[in-house]
Amino acid sequence: MTGKLYVVATPIGNLGDISPRALETLRSVDFIAAEDTRVGARLLSHFEIKCPQISYFEHNRRMKGEYIAERIEHGESCAIITDAGTPAISDPGTDLVALCAARGIEVLTVPGCCAAVSALSVSGMDCGRFTFEGFLSTNRKSRTEHLAELKTERRTMVFYEAPHKLRNTLRDMRECFGGERRIALCRELTKKFEETRRCTLAEADAYYAETPPRGEFVLIVEGCGEAKPPQENADLLAEVGALIADGLSLTEAVRQVSRARSTPKNALYRAALERFGNEA
Repeated sequence: MTGKLYVVATPIGNLGDISPRALETLRSVDFIAAEDTRVGARLLSHFEIKCPQISYFEHNRRMKGEYIAERIEHGESCAIITDAGTPAISDPGTDLVALCAARGIEVLTVPGCCAAVSALSVSGMDCGRFTFEGFLSTNRKSRTEHLAELKTERRTMVFYEAPHKLRNTLRDMRECFGGERRIALCRELTKKFEETRRCTLAEADAYYAETPPRGEFVLIVEGCGEAKPPQENADLLAEVGALIADGLSLTEAVRQVSRARSTPKNALYRAALERFGNEA
């Protein structure tokens, strides 16, 4: 009788976030495939779970994947866990799930924490539609090419980033998307020093140029926005014009209307400059 593969989500920081079903699964399977068995050992020890682990990570996934699948085909059940969050999300677990599915092995999800979804929920951005972009390349040419492909992306974008790469990433995002594009930088989610910084790319770039980044980041970047219908554009420009008449600069008037109406600032600024440039 063939066993099963369980894709088990684990906490991204606060151990209290693990689900009763995840604990039950980890206690009941024959073995656990862990991205890092040292991290897995700490988790299992905390919950007094005694289950053998084998390592399954980026550099051994082909060899170990076949080994794991063969054990499952011979009747054993396996839980796959990553260092934190949901396996297979920007994680080598993707390959093991695909391998088992191709072999007809039943794959079951034990849902829980996911850093991308957790960050989206506190970002203050539009979460109705989004695209997950994972980690950007460490190579600048590849990174800028990736970002260039997203320049006209209308959906909210989600990226994972390590602290030592953050400054370069923010610089390249600012150059590609423009400094006024909004971003939420979610750091150390569910941990002691959890923080969400909501600002523009220009503000984020300037802040982290002076402040050393610490902890793992999820970056939520707003999309480029959809073209506004003519009447909606006219309404927005009318609001900008009214604020200018009250004594505000064009830049400040655009900033206030952009935030109040959740509309991309860059496009509104260009339209306002064309309309009111001589009045600013």
